[in-house]
Amino acid sequence: MSEVINKAVEALKVKLPDGFSSTAKFVIEDEGSIIVDENGVREGDDDAEVVMIADRETFEGMLNGDVNPTAAFMSGKLKVDGSMGLAMQLGAALA
Repeated sequence: MSEVINKAVEALKVKLPDGFSSTAKFVIEDEGSIIVDENGVREGDDDAEVVMIADRETFEGMLNGDVNPTAAFMSGKLKVDGSMGLAMQLGAALA
């Protein structure tokens, strides 16, 4: 597992300490994938109801509060595949 994924998993555990009621996947381009579900946060590439895809810089910005997830989506830096409602719930949790 890459150092970028390790750091992202730890940051997401802080922001989502109880996991997420559905299954979401964060894909960090050229690094790997993270799954968030009712069991918590972990590195993985499972199927998910919503997939959020971005480069490392965008994800790091979202996790540290420098990048608004909605703004990243609207500018094309964050791609969403699947349930937009779940993506909005995650965006609110990350903001």
